[in-house]
Amino acid sequence: MAVRDFRDFIGIVEQQGRLKRIAKPVDASWEPACLAKWMFQSLPADDRFGLLFDNVEGSEFRLATGVIGASEHTYAMALGVTPDEITDTWIAALLDPKEPREVDGGLSQQVVRLGEDARLGDLPIPVWTPGKDAAPYLTTIAVTRHAETGVQNMGVYRTQVTDDHTAIANLSPGRQGQRHYLSYVEQGKPAPIAWVIGAEPVVHLASVANLPIDVDEMAIAGGLNGEPIEMVKAKTIDLLVPANAEIIIEGEIYPGEMDDEGPFGEFAGYMGPVSPKPVVRITAITHREDAIFYGLTSQMPPSESTVMQSLTNAPILLKTLRHDHAEHSVRDVFIDLTFGGLLAHCIVAMDPRTPGHAKRIGRLIADMTPIKRITIVDGDVDIRDPLHVEWCMNSLYNPVRDTVIIDDVYFPMHMDPSVRVENTVTELGSKVVIDATQTVDAGTISLPSKDIMMRALDVWREVGLPEFEIPKRVSARLDRS
Repeated sequence: MAVRDFRDFIGIVEQQGRLKRIAKPVDASWEPACLAKWMFQSLPADDRFGLLFDNVEGSEFRLATGVIGASEHTYAMALGVTPDEITDTWIAALLDPKEPREVDGGLSQQVVRLGEDARLGDLPIPVWTPGKDAAPYLTTIAVTRHAETGVQNMGVYRTQVTDDHTAIANLSPGRQGQRHYLSYVEQGKPAPIAWVIGAEPVVHLASVANLPIDVDEMAIAGGLNGEPIEMVKAKTIDLLVPANAEIIIEGEIYPGEMDDEGPFGEFAGYMGPVSPKPVVRITAITHREDAIFYGLTSQMPPSESTVMQSLTNAPILLKTLRHDHAEHSVRDVFIDLTFGGLLAHCIVAMDPRTPGHAKRIGRLIADMTPIKRITIVDGDVDIRDPLHVEWCMNSLYNPVRDTVIIDDVYFPMHMDPSVRVENTVTELGSKVVIDATQTVDAGTISLPSKDIMMRALDVWREVGLPEFEIPKRVSARLDRS
């Protein structure tokens, strides 16, 4: 069962040794972000942990980051499953969504601050790339609504804080959040927007999912949760927001109000450009008593946001291939943990049924996702084990025969650092599909037969050598030997 409350989740990950409390007073303008970057850049994935700063200078609120997306382990804990069950849990939720349920009140509105009392400066909002980002940034869920259909959307749209009562939201062209705010301002009306901080962990996971337009992420969060997410009416705008979040920030975007947003450290590891984005006027801040501020750390992969996006969108892609395109030969999908909504390396395990089948799957993925590199391997390959994948690449992949280059792909320059702009004309990018399945007879596996190796394992144990768990790649090789 998924964890129902962000506060409870902090207790769970701390109990499991996957959260560290920092008692020392910290300066939100540089210390939390830098400590989080040391953790993500230097520690092995299995050793990473969330950070909870109990004493932030100048703020009554505590600050947390890295809590959900520190590693595959914390991500699985948010779902209440083991890491091996993440994919099946996601597919079950996608096939059985549960619409949110409106309630009269909740923890997120225990304290209500309106008008001049709703000050962003009271919150411990970090500068995530100290010395380079333009300002502190909200890096959490933004909720928007379409003026005509009433459909709500959740997405992580970074938001630059300009002063206590205004911010600049990065509602980029083509994103659903932009479509929603335009549906209001094009009619001369202010558009509502809210930021959700420290909701149920499944709400944060659903918010980074690449879902079809007009699919309510909150219904998918309910599917992950096992029951509907409780929602409450915002105090000053026409939106429903999670009833049990730590903090909700409410605001409005007025027609014609734009300002320069950026620079900000992008997910690909480079500073993004400055461009005009809509200004938001803050109308209210509501929160739990003794609330915890939560922000996703990103900027340089691997990061919390790339871990969450990779582990979320791989199951969605697998579900799409198997259930929507009837490609039942596809067994598993993995996206390397540097995916930030674009680029990245996707590895697919499948059992090709006809010549060229693997390449066809690769082209399909390239066409329907922003992923830049797609590698296809046989169904018994452990796609989460780099040693197994690299062995396939070294022994089965013939570049001249097994490579498909897809050119003339448009990537916005600030999203793909390999694409440049000359004289205001954006250079087109490309994608690559690699077929590393066994398309030729590569010969006999150079391991003793399985029965001999298992007898040798008995000897290993008999003489007292160290215990180990047989890696999946070894089991697959033995089954072939």
